[in-house]
Amino acid sequence: MTEEEMKKLHFKIDAGVKAAIAAAIERHRKLGQSISIMREGKVVTLTPDEITAIQNQQNS
Repeated sequence: MTEEEMKKLHFKIDAGVKAAIAAAIERHRKLGQSISIMREGKVVTLTPDEITAIQNQQNS
């Protein structure tokens, strides 16, 4: 596999992982479930309302 093919494959994998994570987070939010994330080296649990707030910040 050439270097260019490897770069394209990595890009596709990264895009797929990011899409899957976004879908899982959105599913949790819609179901009213919290999620846990790492923030500054600590585990933080976000409520569905906090998930929405972060999504809005990222979309702005």
